[in-house]
Amino acid sequence: MSESFISNQRFFDNKNYPRGFSRHGDFTIKEAQLLEKFGQAFSELDSGKREPVTTEEKVFVSVCRGNQMPATENEKTWVKYMARINKPKRFHTLSGGKPQIDPSEDFSDVDD
Repeated sequence: MSESFISNQRFFDNKNYPRGFSRHGDFTIKEAQLLEKFGQAFSELDSGKREPVTTEEKVFVSVCRGNQMPATENEKTWVKYMARINKPKRFHTLSGGKPQIDPSEDFSDVDD
């Protein structure tokens, strides 16, 4: 029987985690280790670049497609990673709403 999630490459995400997964604070040490060790395989399975071979990999792909809830550490870690990198970016604008001034405050230009 073949092993699941075999990859010859360590997984790094220099765009979202330039200092590494464990130094950013989003992941536990165990989760960071799982991502580094198996993340390349997770990514390839999720994107379809790699076909699942084992039952575990087939279930993993099903989780990635949203057909099943994550149950294993691998599945939960990958879902957490994907949620972190795909969350919508918050942005703030300074645009033309009415200024919020409390009319009960007394504004004057005269120094006391």
